[in-house]
Order: sequence, then C-alpha cells, then structure tokens
Amino acid sequence: MDVLIQSLSESLTPFVILLMALGVLVGLLFGTVPGLTATMGMALFVPFTFGLDPVPGIAFLICLHLGGVSGGLVASTLLGIPGTPSSIATTFDAYPMSKNGEPLRALGIGVVASLVGGLLSFIALVTISPVISRFAVQMGPFEFFALIFFALSLVAVLAKGSMLKGITAGFLGLAAGLVGFAPIDGLQRYTVGILELKGGFALLPLIMGLFAISQILIEILGDSKSQKIDFKAKGFAFSLGETIKNGWNLIRSSLIGIAFGILPGLGSGTSNLVAYAQAKQASKTPKRFGKGAPEGIYASESANTASVGGSLIPMLSLGIPGDTVTAILLGGFMVHGLQPGPLFFTSNPDIVYVVFIAFFIAMVFVFLIQLFGMKLFTRVLTVPKQYLFPIIFVLTIVGAYTTNSSVFDIWVMLLFGVIGFFLVRNGFPIAPMILGFILGPLLETYLRRALMTTGNPVDFFTNPVSTIFILAGIACVVFTLIGEMKEKRRNRIDDSLHM
Repeated sequence: MDVLIQSLSESLTPFVILLMALGVLVGLLFGTVPGLTATMGMALFVPFTFGLDPVPGIAFLICLHLGGVSGGLVASTLLGIPGTPSSIATTFDAYPMSKNGEPLRALGIGVVASLVGGLLSFIALVTISPVISRFAVQMGPFEFFALIFFALSLVAVLAKGSMLKGITAGFLGLAAGLVGFAPIDGLQRYTVGILELKGGFALLPLIMGLFAISQILIEILGDSKSQKIDFKAKGFAFSLGETIKNGWNLIRSSLIGIAFGILPGLGSGTSNLVAYAQAKQASKTPKRFGKGAPEGIYASESANTASVGGSLIPMLSLGIPGDTVTAILLGGFMVHGLQPGPLFFTSNPDIVYVVFIAFFIAMVFVFLIQLFGMKLFTRVLTVPKQYLFPIIFVLTIVGAYTTNSSVFDIWVMLLFGVIGFFLVRNGFPIAPMILGFILGPLLETYLRRALMTTGNPVDFFTNPVSTIFILAGIACVVFTLIGEMKEKRRNRIDDSLHM
C-alpha cells in the first residue's frame, strides 16, 4: 500500500499530469492523421524522454501509446481512411454512417466503445496479467498456427453475401503477403528483380492505397451526392440504451482485443478485424454491416483499445512485446534502466503502479478529449471536396514516404489505390484482403516452425489447443457457407412467389 501511495504522489504532480495530457494529444494526432501511426509517434518521442526521470518518462509514453491507437477513430469516421491499422474495421461502418448524415453518432459510439474496451483491458492488466502471460508464453508454433488459421477463417464471415468475391480478395491479400524474403529460409519470392520488393510490401502504404487513394478516386469519378449532416445531435450523440443493448458485443470484442494484444505479433491491427467479423457473425441483421451498423463500430473500437492493455501484459510480465509499439516502448523502459520481465513486479513495483495509473488517466483523457471535441472534428466535413481531397492526398504521400523514407512506397500506395478502386467498384470487399495480407506471413511462419519441430502434420490434431482452433475455423467456414446457401434459396423462393 505504501508503494501505491508513493506512485500516486509521484504520478499526480502537475508536471506529470501535463506530460500525460501532452502524450495523449500527440498520440491522438499521430492516430488521426492518415499515414502517421502510434508506432511512428513512439519512435519519434522515445528520445524526448531521455532527459526525464523514469516516472514522467514512462507515463508520457504509455499515454502516447493509448492515444495513438484511439486516434484512428476520427479519420476512419470522417474521411473513410484508417488513421492507423487498428481502425481498419471501424471504417467499414463508421464512414457509411457519417456519409448517411450521422458523423456525430458514429464518433459518439466509437468514443464509448473505446472507453469500455479500455476499462476492461485495464482490469485485465491489473488483475490477471501474470496468469495470462504464463499461459501465452507456453503456446508453441502448433497453437499459434491454429489460432491464426481460425482468424483467417473469418474471411468467410467478412465475405458473407458474396463468398466467392470475399475469398478472392482474401487470396489477393495472401499473394501480396508472399512478396519478399520467405520466413525461416530467407528465399526471395516474386520480387521480379526490384530491390525494394525484397522486404515485401509495407503495411501502411498498402492500407492507405486501398482506403485513402481508392476512396479519393471513387469520390472524384463517382456521382455521390453530399448528404445533409446533423450537427445538432442532442447530448453526446449516442444512446445509453443502444450501448447497453450492445453489452455482450462490447465484452466479447474487448476480450478478443485483450487476447490478441497478449499474443506476440497480432495486436490491434488484427483484433479489430476479428472482433468485427465475430460481431457480424453473431448479429441478427448481418446485412446492415458495411452500411452503417452501430454493432460494427462498437466491436472494432472496443477491441483495438482493449488490445493496448493486452499488449502491455506480456511486456511487463515477461519482457516480450505484444506488437511493434510495445517493442519500442520496451526500448524506452531500458533507456531508463528498467528491465521488464518475470522479476519486474517485485524489483520495480513503483513503476508497475505508474504504468497502471498512467494507463487509467490516459483512458480518461482520451475519452474527454474525443467526447467534447466531436462537434469540432465533424466540421472537417464542411470543407469543400476540391480543397479536402488534395490535402488528404498530400498527407497520404507524406505518410507513405515516412514509412521507410522511400519513394517506392508512394508507388506501392498508388498501385494498391487503383487495385482498391477496381475491387470496390466491382463489389469485392476490402476486409478479407487486409486480413489475408496481415495474417498470411504469420501463418506461414508458424507452419514452417511447427513442421521443423516434428515434421509430422498429424501433430496439429494431436495437440488439444491447435485441434480446437482448427476445427473451429473449419466449422466457421462451413456454417457460413450453409447459411449463405439457405439465404439464396430463400431469396429465390421469395422472388418466385412475387412473380
């Protein structure tokens, strides 16, 4: 108790609170502007903490981390561009809701969902981090392969209604993920003699191409009419009753976010897509998804925020970063002479409490800033398109270039922008392609590691955990296919009756 009181007294000084507020604002900025990410913000501002004491330095970085993930909501909702990979799924329903004239409602739902996800991940971080981390570290390549296989099977759910097109998009993503050095043996694949392709396609230019550039092309070449926007929504534009109705959706999505945050290499970029797919599968009205369904926003935003707390669990308990942001954060700890790991909770209990306090305060700051700034944020929609699109285009160019300081990434972004344009215009969903691109290389890596361990594919089905995930993935595809066939049969019967 004395350590907690000491940590509170050190964390709640005016200087540290000001630093935490600054960290949240910087994170929100990097999350909101397309092309800037929490990873980039963390990398740029870790040196800023060198001259600080451990308490204010660590508190600032924790706040920046949470703000960076949460900031993607604004760009996803108002511009249809994921500010960060963690907000890809938010775009699917928040942007249509915004185009339908309800940007405030979409932002309000996202803000509340982020708060719920943050609270649940905070509880997990404080209470069960050692237990969960101990279980996660025991997972081997067989279990990781099966888990990723299950996540990939959700392509069927994301593609429901046009499974052939969805699976085609998923395979396009898998194919894009194969470019570059192969995992384990380092064999060059599909580089066609281009030096820059040896490292594969970077995620950020690909995402900005598929979403930002394709959206700009659609708006310029299409005939979309501007919608009447409701800037006079009462209160904070979200309904408490609707939030309570989505209670199980929020809990399930937050648990997915926590779990994917804990598992190394997955994180918020995957968790929001998986949570979205699960919400769509469980929904009684799956046809609403992609057209402005509140359930989709609740699922994505709660999952991506929850993954922040989840990613801190293995880093603090085991010294294993859950994603790239926590990998840089781990370096920030080491700069201050701190070594997260199994002994961290006993050797530095004061810093552990500082992390907990900073995470909670960051969550409150993010909630208040986004809640009271909603009506200001939505004014971006009043900017004429002939001024807005050039600004967005310039930001995407800068963002693509700063990924690796390479002009080649700009061309990659433009290429995938054209691909995304033709996919959307022809009814192909983008989500399966993103999921395939992110998870494909991980699936191959763990498959190779598993086969190198025993050399026997049968072992995937002798391991209880991997067996459960593989069978769950197969069942997900089969039941989705059966449901789609029944729905088509029902539609044919209805059409014949109305003739």
